[in-house]
Amino acid sequence: MDGTDTDQALASKWDVPLALFSMIRVAFGDLPVWAKAVVFGLVGSVGLWTAISWLRGRRSRVR
Repeated sequence: MDGTDTDQALASKWDVPLALFSMIRVAFGDLPVWAKAVVFGLVGSVGLWTAISWLRGRRSRVR
């Protein structure tokens, strides 16, 4: 291997989170504040519901 192989690229562990953050910033950047609040509220409530369901399921399997 001579070091000129372009099939592989080195990436840092922060490349994916940075790309996702940039994508979200561009997608929601021009929305009004009330629309951002609705979207983030819905996403947050789904995340909270998922976490609660997971914890309940985990506790019921232990007993």
